[in-house]
Amino acid sequence: MIEAAGGVVIRADGHVLLVHRPRYDDWSLPKGKRSPGEPLVWTAVREVAEETGIEPLVLTLLGASRYQVGQQAKVVTWFLITPGTKQHSQPDGHEVDALVWTPRGEALSLLSYPSDRAIVQLLEAPS
Repeated sequence: MIEAAGGVVIRADGHVLLVHRPRYDDWSLPKGKRSPGEPLVWTAVREVAEETGIEPLVLTLLGASRYQVGQQAKVVTWFLITPGTKQHSQPDGHEVDALVWTPRGEALSLLSYPSDRAIVQLLEAPS
């Protein structure tokens, strides 16, 4: 099984940060594989910082996505993240070539994968 973690990065105005990955030509949420022994929250912070250039501040655990990648199962643990003092976002230029801040509703139409849309929809669920 592939273990990964990522972040739903949201600003105070409710906009969500999406990343474009040229390797897959898709729009997704920042995420990446867990390093051996690394706590999943650290994986999420590391990946968000590397891919977007912002300082991620973790607010809470959101949930997990499970799906197949070829013959392997992949589990992505998601955290709700807000930008810290370093709020200027800049794609890393390798894995990510573009970033966009978008309202939550528009994010649902831009995201390429149902599992990413399901996580963003958690933000809109009534409490």
